[in-house]
Amino acid sequence: MTKFTIAFKLSAVLAACATCFTVQAAEPLKIGLVLPMSGPFSAYGKQIEHGARLYLQQSGGSFSGRKVELIIKDDTGVAPEISKRAAQELVVKDKVDILAGFGLTPSAFAVAPLATEAKKPMIVMNAATSAITTKSEYILRVSHTLPQVTAPIATWAAKNNIKKVYTLVADYGPGQDAEAQFKKTFTVAGGEVVGEVRTPVKNPDFAPFLQKIKDAKPQAVFLFVPPGEQTIAFTKGFAERDLAKAGIRIIATGDLTGEDVIDGVGDNALGIVNSMQYSEAHNSPENKAYVAAYYKAYPKDRPDFMSVSGYDGMQLIAKTLEKTGGDATGDKFMAAAKGLAWISPRGPISIDPQTRDIVQTIYIRKVEKVAGKLQNVEFESQANVKDPGKL
Repeated sequence: MTKFTIAFKLSAVLAACATCFTVQAAEPLKIGLVLPMSGPFSAYGKQIEHGARLYLQQSGGSFSGRKVELIIKDDTGVAPEISKRAAQELVVKDKVDILAGFGLTPSAFAVAPLATEAKKPMIVMNAATSAITTKSEYILRVSHTLPQVTAPIATWAAKNNIKKVYTLVADYGPGQDAEAQFKKTFTVAGGEVVGEVRTPVKNPDFAPFLQKIKDAKPQAVFLFVPPGEQTIAFTKGFAERDLAKAGIRIIATGDLTGEDVIDGVGDNALGIVNSMQYSEAHNSPENKAYVAAYYKAYPKDRPDFMSVSGYDGMQLIAKTLEKTGGDATGDKFMAAAKGLAWISPRGPISIDPQTRDIVQTIYIRKVEKVAGKLQNVEFESQANVKDPGKL
């Protein structure tokens, strides 16, 4: 075999390899979103989808040279079997590269074993029980945990002469996390929990619980319920039974007064002090640009913390693929994502390399009217908050 023949064959092989890499790079990136798009938690799915699509639009529809395809499956809310089946379809039938979404904890728990088995990155964009990221090495979270947003409001209450609190939480993972963290942080700071109650996740009647709270005469009630219909029902009952006139305040995690529900709550929300990672009123160039873009794309809706998690979930994927050269295979993706940091509309955020959970600023806010519009106005902040549920 002549040197020319060898050189010719080598160049042919190299050309073929180059063609292979080009084809591989051009393959669409398929992201499967498992979200509650119908039922009582459909607003969660809408907000997360809006945020994800907005980032994709701003990115020109592709990440690292790969056109992005979003495939959405409706899991209807608190229905783990439906969530699991939807994720299985996405992996087996649709052959997605990445699983994402997960509006509620039962959904994330149900899909975690599948992410491990299939070695697919799983980006949690809302579900907030602390333990979720421990259920699979392939899970990353860009939203928050309930302990992460609860500890700051418990500290604030104790520092502001609130000594006696009654807790009311929904009886599932996030509510249990919020209750445990509030009691731990508040009592260590010298406060007293004078009563506690857990309510059903679906369709609770708050009337008897509100009466118990009123009878206990606390200075405040700490509240966590799934945002939406339950927020509206609780605050309406709180006002009707004159708990505020009895000297009782509401303190809460900020999902209670999220922008997607606050107009439905109305003036009953005024004065509620809460803690959360995002407010539409957050004063930063990144957030002003985000809010303007959101209203342009979705003029009938307000951006809330879930939309920002959808937006940042896509941003996480894009930034990770920049590091891997477009490779979304599970182990390479996870290694590249750990420790990533960027400026979000909510402020500086990063992915804890040990827990794969988000590290972020938590803001203490008060609901006020700004130019005739209900807003969560930030007045204190705590930077670089990790999930205390894992400390």
